[in-house]
Amino acid sequence: MAPDVRLSGLRKEFDSTVAVDGVDLEIEHGEFFTLLGPSGSGKTTTLRLIAGFELPDGGTVELAGRDVTRDPPYERDVNTVFQDYALFPHMSVVQNVEYGLRVKGVKGPERRRRAEQALATVQLETFGDRKPGQLSGGQRQRVALARSIVNEPTVLLLDEPLGALDLKLRQGMQIELKRIQQEVGITFLYVTHDQEEALTMSDRLAVFNEGRIEQVGPPAEVYEHPANDFIAGFVGVSNLVESNGQRFTVRPEKIRIVDEKEPASNGYQGQTGRIREVVYLGPVTRYIVELDGGGELVAVKQNLETSSQDALDARGRRVRLEWRPEYTFAID
Repeated sequence: MAPDVRLSGLRKEFDSTVAVDGVDLEIEHGEFFTLLGPSGSGKTTTLRLIAGFELPDGGTVELAGRDVTRDPPYERDVNTVFQDYALFPHMSVVQNVEYGLRVKGVKGPERRRRAEQALATVQLETFGDRKPGQLSGGQRQRVALARSIVNEPTVLLLDEPLGALDLKLRQGMQIELKRIQQEVGITFLYVTHDQEEALTMSDRLAVFNEGRIEQVGPPAEVYEHPANDFIAGFVGVSNLVESNGQRFTVRPEKIRIVDEKEPASNGYQGQTGRIREVVYLGPVTRYIVELDGGGELVAVKQNLETSSQDALDARGRRVRLEWRPEYTFAID
């Protein structure tokens, strides 16, 4: 069975700047797949090439085994959800959701049934008669999502759809999006620069940098086994350590902070230093430690029994940082 999305040698230039540089990627049916990367890394351009909003300078785009590289957007079995919702303000919520079905010629009773079902999926079944202006940002985003899934596309493309929401609402919508995707079974292709979003929702993700894919894999694999310096620094926070001519990475939450005078723990390796800075974050505290051998490491500790004052008082203290060798990963 062909993957829902197959990109082969995809390339796109804008005024001699290479935005997408030979991208190869396969996304299986029913996956929640995320394109993750900083601004200008090529992830959004890749999404637009899949949608048909841009045409590639090289390579091919296939959807469910069909070459759509030169097809216009309306001939591709995809729908796109944007950050700005793009709802019709003069239409009711249910009319907005019905719109795509009306364009396809679906009859009135069937159109209304499917629209109401889509609204129920996004938990807005009682909001059908309202206008978009009467809804909150999160509710409008749900309407935009209902309007896209009602057409049952092969792939739903989501271009940073939660970017306009505040933090708490965004975190809630991350969980909701994953629930909805699992319920409808449609392949979701999600674009974001937010590592937390990518780690929270994705079955797999591709990390973009300068138009190329640096690594593809499940979130835990990419986070715990970064392929290179860029991924180690971009996906979460990581420490780069050099020892005996080898470079490796260790995550801050894997590091123990102990008093310098305590005996070394069996099975651990580590370095001594002085706590230069303390950042109290509520549930956790981040410690930045100047190492005696040069450089700095960042360690994170849960505040199980630590007050903000206790944490801040650690500034200037001599410590030893310890970690298990199996929590370190060599990088190129």
